[in-house]
Amino acid sequence: MKNLLRGVRQVRKEIKRMLRGEVKCTAGTLTDDDLTESLGRDDPLILEIGCNDGSHTEWFLKLFPEAEVHCFEPDPRSLRKFRDRINSKRAAVHSLAISDHNGEIDFHVSGGLPPDASEEEYPEGWDCSGSIRQPKEVLKTHPWCTFDQTITVLTRTLDSWCEENGLADRTVDFIWADVQGAKIDLIRGARETLQRTRYFFTEYNNQELYKGQIGLNPLLRELPHFEVVTRYSDDVFLRNKMKGL
Repeated sequence: MKNLLRGVRQVRKEIKRMLRGEVKCTAGTLTDDDLTESLGRDDPLILEIGCNDGSHTEWFLKLFPEAEVHCFEPDPRSLRKFRDRINSKRAAVHSLAISDHNGEIDFHVSGGLPPDASEEEYPEGWDCSGSIRQPKEVLKTHPWCTFDQTITVLTRTLDSWCEENGLADRTVDFIWADVQGAKIDLIRGARETLQRTRYFFTEYNNQELYKGQIGLNPLLRELPHFEVVTRYSDDVFLRNKMKGL
């Protein structure tokens, strides 16, 4: 009887999800095989927006022996970790926030320490939740995370940056975006770049963790030429439907 009730609840949950127009959620996250089989080449052009300490950069470099990776990170603490970790001519790091305009922008610096983290790992405080968007519900969902400091950082649109760095005519094989609630800013400043981007992976949350943050469905509406490959509990992997990519 318990199994039957559990099955009924699951069916109801699926019906509600379908009525809301939501994509089915898959357990886990993006794997080596998902990425290598999708990109299908050893030398992809990868843009990593929000590279933090370079752990994912390291993953990309190992997966793709001839990859060209451009990484963007505005938090000076994360940049120091990145430069200590990554020493490759195939990966360039840029001290920038990617947004919807060129110039300068306020960056809300995250601090504090999660219960399962150590001061040895984060000697300058938690550096994984900073954003160009003002923190909102994240203050309730993660009460240990503080935002006591705001710094001014340089910002560029991705379209401008690509134009300035000779990438405006190149196909981007993969964008990895971890921008803490600022995806709409990234997208609005990257319309041209996204047109020629094959795959896009980003985190999402349907709560307004940061002021003005958009949920999954509004995010997908902003990207009409992309389709969902896989939706995970906190991330989504998208493929460009345009011909020739």
